[in-house]
Amino acid sequence: MILSDLEYSLKKIDYYRDRLLFLFIKPYWPRKILPNHLTYLRVAIGLSLFVLLFFFGIENKLLIISLFCVGAITDLFDGSVARGLKKETDFGMMLDPTADKILIIPIAVYSLYQSQKWLLLLLILAEVISGLVFIFQKSRGADTRPNIFGKTKMVLLCIVFAFILIAWPNFPSVFFIDILWASLIFSVLNVFSKVLELKNKGHVKVKNL
Repeated sequence: MILSDLEYSLKKIDYYRDRLLFLFIKPYWPRKILPNHLTYLRVAIGLSLFVLLFFFGIENKLLIISLFCVGAITDLFDGSVARGLKKETDFGMMLDPTADKILIIPIAVYSLYQSQKWLLLLLILAEVISGLVFIFQKSRGADTRPNIFGKTKMVLLCIVFAFILIAWPNFPSVFFIDILWASLIFSVLNVFSKVLELKNKGHVKVKNL
């Protein structure tokens, strides 16, 4: 019951976010810029951050924060643009969560490795498990659209890592670390809800789930 109420509340927030963005997207969005273009940009930014941070050792805060924030904004818009302009595609739904991981993981390693190794390990493990479940869904022909728990987790991660980058090289505050721990709950709920959906549709057989 509590889980259903939480899911319903989060979906309502997401619904109203879409309605608000549609006020701009439907009349003004350039039709030549497709939702997948935004997702490609997020992939390019994530890979660029990885190269800049771990190969060239560039620690220009303004550059890193700017790139990350642009990547986070593409995540805010790509799904809404796809829904608002009726441009949703199976490829876009497959690419979106992959792009999220490519954006988040380099920043997570960069900002947490020195002070929060266990948290970093669990965050990466959660992303790996989520990716494996996604691959399994795809192999069974199941619905692979991101659910509301995965979306909420991504929003939390983007907001927290933006603030952590602003404070860098100071260690993250306890408040932001606690939010990252809380994001793991949404990661678990994300995987659990996907497995439950697979079970309900007969794609897997899980006893006593």
